Amino acid sequence: MTTLFNDTLLRAAKGERTEHTPVWYMRQAGRSQPEYRAIKEKYSLEEITHQPELCAYVTRLPVENYNVDAAILYKDIVTPLPGIGIDVKIKAGVGPVISNPIRSATDVEKLGEFNAKEHTPFVLETIKLLTEEQLHVPLICFAGAPFTLASYMIEGGPSKNYNKTKSFMVSEPQAWFALMDKLADMIIADVSAQVEAGAKAIQIFDSWVGALSVEDYRVFIKPVMTRIFGELKKENVPLIQFGVGASHLVKEWHDLPIDVVGLDWRLPIKEARAKGITKPVQGNLDPSLLLADWSVIEKRTKDIIDQGLEVPGHIFNLGHGVFPEVDPAVLKRLTTLIHEYSAQQIQAHS
Repeated sequence: MTTLFNDTLLRAAKGERTEHTPVWYMRQAGRSQPEYRAIKEKYSLEEITHQPELCAYVTRLPVENYNVDAAILYKDIVTPLPGIGIDVKIKAGVGPVISNPIRSATDVEKLGEFNAKEHTPFVLETIKLLTEEQLHVPLICFAGAPFTLASYMIEGGPSKNYNKTKSFMVSEPQAWFALMDKLADMIIADVSAQVEAGAKAIQIFDSWVGALSVEDYRVFIKPVMTRIFGELKKENVPLIQFGVGASHLVKEWHDLPIDVVGLDWRLPIKEARAKGITKPVQGNLDPSLLLADWSVIEKRTKDIIDQGLEVPGHIFNLGHGVFPEVDPAVLKRLTTLIHEYSAQQIQAHS
């Protein structure tokens, strides 16, 4: 690894002042990249993740193409689930589909114990390849949060309303909390192994938890998230929490032992600060705007940077992931804008 390691994101995650606002993009690895699409013509997501050299290439490609300040490991949040006995396949155009969904307390009891070295050695090998040989920026690794994983496990796949999940949660609370504990054990083991292999930061994706009310979050989710982040704090790497459509939950997240609060595009940074969010924040350009005229992208981006610079500790990102129609040249131009404009603003006010 080059000695010129770019630690801007790690410093921003600690709330330190940086020379420029660091940036990475959710789903930057894949989807909109022509090199990735060529690979996907030959291999599925599972096949890519099981080949460390290929997976490392897909992971580092956006760093080389866009000059972002971090890489994010290419894998899926359901990757560890087979290790505990969940039969999951990722179907193109659909997402994770589970053939043995959770329907009862007995199903929860049958779930096994996760061991990263046994169940996902290919993930650990990819991390080592990247962090020991290939990257000059931090590698962000990740896991799905219990609610989001449970929603796939109970619904049997993606859902628009999570009716079965929420019904199970309130009707079978004992089984629900047992499921939360089993998933927490898996997440802690999975993330700890990723950090041991070389991950420099961790993002927990609770993608669909915005479907819950604040009250239900406090009762059914917050205790397990407190436990997970409390254990992961021992790993001494920045911890980021993110979800979609969950602006009503950011104060609850802020209470957790995390380092960075991830914001989607619905909640401006200045409003989050007004709500009492004092920790570093990540976000939050609406990814749909990447299809707009450059003048619109530039104006919105500068506004987000200005808001982010009011308090030390801002990591620029999209409010959700890059989607396939985005022109990679726009992401490269956007990265340059973020770096140059934020550096100018920081110098002007120093």
